[in-house]
Amino acid sequence: MIYFLLSLLPILIYLILKTTKTLHIYQQNRYNENNWYIKWLSSNPCKVFVNIDILYILVFVIGFVIKDNILQIISAIIGLIVLIIGIKIRKKEQVKKPLVYTDRVKRLLMTFVFIHTLIIFLLCYNYISELLHIYYLIIGLMAYFNYYVIHIVGIINAPTEKRINKGYKDQAIKKLSQMPHLKIIGITGSYGKTTSKNIISDILNIKYNAFPTPLNYNTEMGLANTINNYLDKFTDIFIAEMGALKFGYIKKYCEFVKPQYGILTILGEAHLDTMGSLENITKCKFSLIESLPKKGLGVLNGDDPRQLEYDLNHKCRLVWVAIDNKDADIVAENIKITRDGMKFNVKFKGEKETPEFETVLLGQPNIYNILMGIAIGKEFGMSIEELQRGVRKVKPVEHRLELKQMGDITLIDDAYNSNPIGSKMALEVLDLIGGKKIIVTPGMVELGERQYEANYEFGTYIADICDEVILVGKEQTKPIYDGLIYKKYPTKKIHIINDVKKAFTLINKLKDKQTTVLLENDLPDVYNEGS
Repeated sequence: MIYFLLSLLPILIYLILKTTKTLHIYQQNRYNENNWYIKWLSSNPCKVFVNIDILYILVFVIGFVIKDNILQIISAIIGLIVLIIGIKIRKKEQVKKPLVYTDRVKRLLMTFVFIHTLIIFLLCYNYISELLHIYYLIIGLMAYFNYYVIHIVGIINAPTEKRINKGYKDQAIKKLSQMPHLKIIGITGSYGKTTSKNIISDILNIKYNAFPTPLNYNTEMGLANTINNYLDKFTDIFIAEMGALKFGYIKKYCEFVKPQYGILTILGEAHLDTMGSLENITKCKFSLIESLPKKGLGVLNGDDPRQLEYDLNHKCRLVWVAIDNKDADIVAENIKITRDGMKFNVKFKGEKETPEFETVLLGQPNIYNILMGIAIGKEFGMSIEELQRGVRKVKPVEHRLELKQMGDITLIDDAYNSNPIGSKMALEVLDLIGGKKIIVTPGMVELGERQYEANYEFGTYIADICDEVILVGKEQTKPIYDGLIYKKYPTKKIHIINDVKKAFTLINKLKDKQTTVLLENDLPDVYNEGS
């Protein structure tokens, strides 16, 4: 039996290697929330079923002819071959964001190890040499169906995760109840939540101690994590970003953190595949404003037709900000945009003065975000001078229309979660800065039935502005390619790659004396076509 265990070592090492990759995919698919992981499995049959693990099942076939020690040696050799090939494949794979070993991942690993240890123990406990080839088949199938085993492990752990999450949420609720002085601002919308959150935080921190949810912590557990680990008695304002994959999420978050102030950025076709319709998206997002108390304040976008047309059932006061809608409460005028940032005047309804504000940020979406920050700051008693100073100190948000210089290339980094409205505005910024204009993009996702159409339209916009186009992923960017061809864009100026890291080598070949490159979206590793 000892030789049997030794013969399993190569395949068990390979199994550990494969499991880290499977867990990475499971994590990037949000631990199968909304069946994302199951959808990934069904959409990637080649990655799931066409793999080197099948070699190990050969041991089962050979076991009908060869027995005992020789079979164990053959098993070890085949296992070693599978391991070596597996290591080589992993080395070639490009990973943008590695597996994060969170407590949840560690619990998944513990359950996974327990199940496999139990199976091997049972095989050894009932060891019969005549069934050796059956044992190897069982081990081989464990590796071959590893993607499904992880899903089963997730199901087994689900009740534990639910209890842990409830305890963490209850702890956060108790902490909030002990902070009656805390002002809570909720921010939601289809696009621009994270940028708006950071801009408002920078403005308010001129006078107050404001703390926003870190990074993109916009789920229920992200909010609980922020409350439990970051807020303290010195925090004046908590800025809570609220994301929603499904209808009803925003209302649930509001019942949890109970914001007194709400900001709705802009509404559009984000997460259509899980929300179902634009009407559902609109109603879901507006539940933030409708949840605010009578003494609260809702800040809305007066240029967003979906917000203007919505039949709002609210108790709180409302402030509308706009650029084009001159009837709004706070309006940006005389906008001047350069590669160094923007300047604009702000008209407050009922006031004669139109103070000038300046920022290093680029793009019309950021003007709306700044106006919303000004609206909240004014509500909290900040003076015009404090607001102006706050806007000047606003820092660019990473990967959101972030302007960078790379040698003789000007880079517009808009790689975070592209959407139909934001991508078009990013192209407008690219057009404004000038020089030879190159775009690098894998297109947009999570748009449901609208995905092809939205990417096709994106391709037509690109054709009007860009001098060279670099598409990442042949299948994923097919709609963009079709849109370019429809606009009779030269095919010699369309470059298709499967790895975004190859883009910069290509850019150096395509660049001119003055070149501006727009990086529009950067999809997670689960969308990789080359691995």
